[in-house]
Amino acid sequence: MLLGIDIGNTNIVLGVFDDTRIIHSWRLTTLRERTGDELGLLVEGLFANAQLDRRQVKSAVLASVVPPLTMPAQEMVTRYFGVKALNVEASINTGMPILYDTPADVGADRIVNAVAAYEKYGRAGKHALVVVDFGTATTLDAISGKGEYLGGAICPGVTISADALFQRAARLPRIDVRKPATVIGRTTVGAMESGLFWGYVDMVEGLVRRMTAELGGAGVICVATGGLAPIIAPETTLIQHVDPDLTLEGLRIVWERNQ
Repeated sequence: MLLGIDIGNTNIVLGVFDDTRIIHSWRLTTLRERTGDELGLLVEGLFANAQLDRRQVKSAVLASVVPPLTMPAQEMVTRYFGVKALNVEASINTGMPILYDTPADVGADRIVNAVAAYEKYGRAGKHALVVVDFGTATTLDAISGKGEYLGGAICPGVTISADALFQRAARLPRIDVRKPATVIGRTTVGAMESGLFWGYVDMVEGLVRRMTAELGGAGVICVATGGLAPIIAPETTLIQHVDPDLTLEGLRIVWERNQ
């Protein structure tokens, strides 16, 4: 079995593959102070609860955008699974040409998403793609029909926007992000929900349209992943696929390319 680990700013996502199939996945809160042993005890408990024998894990692959946790995660894999994790480095070992001006600046998670999206939705028809990841930040990444990473856009995540409203406006309450019943809010909370939700939908739509036009228009496929993808995607016709396991699938593909 293969263990995939995606360390993001808000969550650590782990997935176990049996060949190409994800048989279990988990989501942990990202705490930058965690040690390798703390991570190991958590993962050991998850495996025990799922009745998985961690000795069956023969390989591991890791993508991290949180530098303080990269080394502890590598130590955890070595100590608790007895294998060395492949650390995904965007400009070195993903197998995807990166046309960013400074390739090393691209987050590993963005390239892993791009790799998976192109393999699953773009390669067969040589389609260009836009990949939207609704994470702590919302990222939009463009991939050419040849499978080249071109660049993209980075926006504050919707939760960051909601927190900013609460922190910077003394009379506005903290709210959850959800689809309101109407666009015209008749209460302060309703107006905030409308502005956050519909403003966010239109921001994503606008960026996807502009990126699609730069990619040539016809035939461009948009793929969404991340926590809010199932909520935002139904409100726009521009997103064709929602793939919650895109990052984990990308980790598996990158690992296979390095064998």
